[in-house]
Amino acid sequence: MSLFSEKSLQSNSELSPVLQKQREKIDLLLNEIEKVVVGQEKMINRLLIGLFTNGHILLEGVPGLAKTLTISTLAKALKLEFKRIQFTPDLLPADLIGTLIYNQHSGKFEEKRGPIFANIVLADEVNRSPAKVQSALLEAMQEQQVTIGENTYPLDSPFLVMATQNPIDQEGTYPLPEAQVDRFMMKVFVSYPNRNEEKAIMQRMAKTSGKAEVKPVFTIEDIFEIRKIVDEIQLSGRLEDYIVDIIMSTRYPEEYNMPRLKEYIEFGASPRASLALNLGAKAHAFMEGRSYVLPEDVKAIAHDVLNHRIILNYEAEAEEVTSGDCIELILKNVEI
Repeated sequence: MSLFSEKSLQSNSELSPVLQKQREKIDLLLNEIEKVVVGQEKMINRLLIGLFTNGHILLEGVPGLAKTLTISTLAKALKLEFKRIQFTPDLLPADLIGTLIYNQHSGKFEEKRGPIFANIVLADEVNRSPAKVQSALLEAMQEQQVTIGENTYPLDSPFLVMATQNPIDQEGTYPLPEAQVDRFMMKVFVSYPNRNEEKAIMQRMAKTSGKAEVKPVFTIEDIFEIRKIVDEIQLSGRLEDYIVDIIMSTRYPEEYNMPRLKEYIEFGASPRASLALNLGAKAHAFMEGRSYVLPEDVKAIAHDVLNHRIILNYEAEAEEVTSGDCIELILKNVEI
């Protein structure tokens, strides 16, 4: 498996040795993931972009598409502390962040830290937990800290939440509020594998023993080094204007010759979307083996960055207009 395009590899022989070295390590990382996960290149790409830009990722797809498997496999290959939390309707905030426990020997209350204290936290089926638990998780994502009793504790760095949600179950679920889901850098829709991938999954996984072992090939130092590389990826002033135009067109579509879109959009994208498009485009360029951003990088991640940030009204729902339709129209009409 390789997420680098052949064209990119051929046209960037001038890349720095540091970038080249990290690209080779990413190939090792992908090879380890490929031992367990078949296909799902886009999902893996977006998880890595989130990792390299310090952005949380929300995955949505029907059961059985290897969402949980991919995240847990990635964590094993990264040599990071990993915790998985199965969200249920009876989960409490204390089950997530921790609580105070009375010690009879010392006569004092001592904090017991919850599973949120890890480098990668998998919030499995996050839409099954009540609002208080979701708020505790989203606050930790935003503030990078947790308060237990009277004390506040910083979370480990890197700290990433990779959440999954099931779109087909309605009973016993608590949909994430639109304002809070904005804290996820990207919302990625995970699709079914194709025929060849389905057959490969069956051949590899239909056994009761002898599952592949994933070896750690990445360190925390590698992640921080790649983050520095991503910060140095060149993004021109014109592309900055292009990103701003895309975001502004979700708020004021009539100013971009899309008056019909104004009838469907209740609220446009927040400033978090501008930051996510900027950083995400840089990370996408890095994954493509380039030290500079192209318009294609912005367009490649636009759907994942915007599809949960454009809030549609009832008229859009009645006419079966989706946020994806709106984003597609915006990318066609906004000029660079």
